[in-house]
Amino acid sequence: MAVKRLTKASQAVSFGVFQPVGHVIVAFDSNEEAGAAADALREAGFDDEDILFYTAREESHEMGRMLEGISGAAGFGYEVGLMRQYKALADQGCGWLLVFAPDKEHCERVVEIARSHGARLAEKYHSLAVEDLI
Repeated sequence: MAVKRLTKASQAVSFGVFQPVGHVIVAFDSNEEAGAAADALREAGFDDEDILFYTAREESHEMGRMLEGISGAAGFGYEVGLMRQYKALADQGCGWLLVFAPDKEHCERVVEIARSHGARLAEKYHSLAVEDLI
């Protein structure tokens, strides 16, 4: 399966569940910290198209909308638990980045920058698993 870069208009879902394969989702304590990390990622060579920035309000809205539309078959899975966690963090004011990192090298750069900017969590979405990075 080819991994595609997402846009805000083309969120990846499977049975209504957030599934951005080939991307790392990162939460920061604030929108400002997420913005500073996005700038650092650009300085490290990531293109603007590789980085989607979500304010706490946007992330809360998106996760809430997706959680309402989840199929009954997926309603209790691990990914749904992650979505609920993302919404709770967004409701606490966390800013978010969704970064296209299709290979190990890109993923390692994302994690390095995320850690240096105080990320609260970072998770890589693979085809069949979600990997905790922070």
